Formats: sequence, structure tokens, C-alpha cells
Amino acid sequence: MSTLVPPSAPRTIPSGLLLPFVLVTSLFALWGFANDITNPMVAAFKSILLISNFESSLVQAAFYGGYCFMAIPAALIIKRFSYKFGILLGLSLYVAGCLLFIPSGNLMVFWAFLASYFVMTCGLSFLETSANPYILAMGDEATATQRLNLAQAFNPLGSITGMLVAKEFILAKLNTADDATRAALRESDESAFLAMQKADLDVIITPYALLGAVVFLVFVVFALARLPKVAGEDDRSLKAGATVGRLFRNKRYLEGVIAQAFYVGAQIMCWTFIIQYGVNELGLSKAEAQGYNVIAMVIFVSSRFLCTFLLRFFSPGRLLASLAVGGAVLILGTIYLEGMSGLYCLIGVSACMSLMFPTIYGIALDGLGDDAKLGSAGLIMAIGGGCLMPPLQGAIMDGQGWLGLSATRVSFFLPLICFVVIAAFGYRTYRIHQAGTGKPA
Repeated sequence: MSTLVPPSAPRTIPSGLLLPFVLVTSLFALWGFANDITNPMVAAFKSILLISNFESSLVQAAFYGGYCFMAIPAALIIKRFSYKFGILLGLSLYVAGCLLFIPSGNLMVFWAFLASYFVMTCGLSFLETSANPYILAMGDEATATQRLNLAQAFNPLGSITGMLVAKEFILAKLNTADDATRAALRESDESAFLAMQKADLDVIITPYALLGAVVFLVFVVFALARLPKVAGEDDRSLKAGATVGRLFRNKRYLEGVIAQAFYVGAQIMCWTFIIQYGVNELGLSKAEAQGYNVIAMVIFVSSRFLCTFLLRFFSPGRLLASLAVGGAVLILGTIYLEGMSGLYCLIGVSACMSLMFPTIYGIALDGLGDDAKLGSAGLIMAIGGGCLMPPLQGAIMDGQGWLGLSATRVSFFLPLICFVVIAAFGYRTYRIHQAGTGKPA
């Protein structure tokens, strides 16, 4: 009597696609570096240019505005040509944005730096719109969310490197004069103030120029590499109207776009303003506060690998909802706990955020087939949450306190709201939409 052997579970990464997977996964680290060398620049530009928290947070508006602006054009171009073409175009814009920091520094005007960030992230929008759905398509659909979580696990490695570069090669090398001293110098000796300002801006320019050189080398590698085509890539007809119609009728997808916008907003607010929290609430220097940001990212990386493992046993929606509730509780600690306890809560939020972006992404695109290319663009547009929310938090931080709380603490009610929205999406996913990998709800 023959014995039936159950079919083996599909491999997360098919053996024939391992090398392309590794190559495309390197892009996740590249845009992680760009994200997290940039977050501390909000505090740096505030001091160098003597502008408000709201004005300095326009760095994030420009940075994430590029994602929002270019996402749909990127998706249409990728659909018309190929994932490899989208990656090469993205790397080209990334290089151009980095190199534009050199003339921006010579001009010494804030808008030029904002334009440089915008061009850079138009490139990052191409990279994310290409790499995320490409990774999802590199294998069995049942393992797509696990595969994307694995690739995204290398994004924080780039982020940690970016944070360390910002801490050791930018913040630590800026003139230590505080804002009051700089303002007094501007009034008493404008030429000396401009000299200080130019020296500080040169400190910022150098890492971005070197980053441009590194990204150019990556461009060369991708130009020479052979990337395999995946299912549906040969179909280059746009059919955008029909695709958009199907996407707008898909409630899970639409809710995923909204949840992603709130997640990115929460992430950027927590990581951008950890410096202001440390400086304003605990009297730390900017470099010291950035050190805690690095610790937060290490926690983020560790948690990403752990949560990717937990997806074997829990549905994405249930795990997402649980982590969002945990993030909300920690933000309440950030708001109400005094001293280092509040800062530790803010650091701990990173453990809860680690799973969120790729999981929301995977849930929203689950079962979309070729519509995932344009659907991916909607989720990249949702990164615009990082464009809108940090300036709003900065404006709150510039204002007055409330109910005995400082303005800095009050501003963290914004990420609290974000985590509530994400928790609702996670709950609806496993209770209503039934998305996921077939694991127990």
C-alpha cells in the first residue's frame, strides 16, 4: 500500500532566484541609508539656518514629497518597460539628487537643499515601486509576505549605517554653538555667522556627495546584471483605467493605502523628533540624542527578524494589530512618563514598528496579480504621510504646552493617532478581509 507524501511547503526564495533576490534586496539598504541620514538633518538645519521646527521639518516634506509625486509615473513607466529599467532610472535620479547637494551648499539657501532631497526621493520612489512588487513576484504567492519581510529586514541595516554617519560625521562635527549664540552672532557679526553657517553646510554636503558616488557604482552593477523576468512582466499594456477601477473597488487595498500613510507618518515622526525629545526634555546634545536613535534602529532590526519568524504562526493582520496596540501604549509612555522612562518608551516603539511597512504592503497587494504594479504605486504614494505629518508635529512643537505637558510631549499625540488607525486596519484584516498566508487567525 502506497503512502501519500504531503507536498513540501514552497520555498520562500526559489533557488534559481537567490542571486537576483540578493541584488534587489541591496536596494532596500540603499534607501534605508538615505532615509535615516536625512531624519537628523531636520534638527541640523534648524540650528544652522536658525529656522523654526515647522520650517526645518520641510526637509521631510520635500523628501517624502518626491515619493508621493513620482509614484504613479514610476509605476506607469515600469509597466511600460520593465522592473530593471525602473531600477536604473531610480538609481540615476538618486545619484543626481546627492550630487545636487554640492551646488546647494554653495548657494547656502534652504530651498536648494529641499530641491536636492526632492530629486533624490523621486529616484527612491522608482526604486521602491520596482523592488517591492518584484520581490513579491519572486516565488510562490503563498510566501510573498514572508519574502518581502525578509528583504525589508535589510532596510534597517542601511538605516543604522545612515544614522551612524549622521551622528559621527555630521552632528558631531557641527559647530557646538546653540541657537541663542548663533542668533546673537548673526546680529553682532554677520560675516562670522555666515562663515560658521558655510562650514556647517559643508559638513552636511560631504556624506551626500560620497553617497552619490557609491550609488553610481551600484547603478553600474545593475546595468551589467541580468535580472530575470517574473510572471506578468511581458504584458506591457497599461490599461490604467481598468486597473484603477478595480483597485478603488478593493476595500482591503484602499484601507491598506490609508494605513500605510499613517504608518509612515508615525515612523518618520518618532525617528525625526527623537532628537528634539532628547534635547528639549532631557537636555541632551543633538549627537547624544541621535545615539538613542541608533539604539532604536538596532531594536527595529532585531524585531524585524523576530516578527518575520512569528508570521509562520500568526496571520499578518493579527500580528499587525497587536504590534500597533503596543506602539500606542509606548507612545502614551512617551507623552506622560518623565525623565529617561519617556525616552525609553519612544525607543521601544521601534520594536512595534518593525513589521508594519512590509506587512501592510503585502496585505494590501495580496491577490492583485498584475494590478499589483499600479497598486504598488498607491502604497508608495502613501509614503506621503511622511511628507505631511512631520511638519504638523513641528508646528505643534513650536506652540504652547497643554494640560501641564510640554509642547514637545503634546506633539506625540499625532503618532498615537496613527497607531490607532493601524490597529484598526490590522483588526479588520484578520476579522473581515481574511488576508494573509493561511496561518491561524
